[in-house]
Amino acid sequence: MRYLLLINAGELDLTGGAVGCEPEDWMRFDKEIQESGVVVASESLADLVTATRVQVDNDGKRTVTDGPFAETREVLGGFYVIDVPDLDVALDWAARCPGSRAGGSVVVRPVAEFPGA
Repeated sequence: MRYLLLINAGELDLTGGAVGCEPEDWMRFDKEIQESGVVVASESLADLVTATRVQVDNDGKRTVTDGPFAETREVLGGFYVIDVPDLDVALDWAARCPGSRAGGSVVVRPVAEFPGA
């Protein structure tokens, strides 16, 4: 079954990196999860200041807001889509992820599977 691991940083340092997560931690985790053969897709996201949010009101009016977004407490830093036997295995990978430390979190969600797709 496929699961999405959404990596949310807790606190950021002055360079925009997640506090408590060294680049070596990320490189080690990425190597481990890639070599395990469970990764379907993965990406790191560019700095939060490059984000743009689009909202469309009920009347169809579009509002575009450039980041960073002051009301956002967590910063989405990237994701993995993994293919593992069950939720317990997905949760194990999420717990190993450096993004789950130091106030960060990894949200685990099953990928919807539609018949005939």
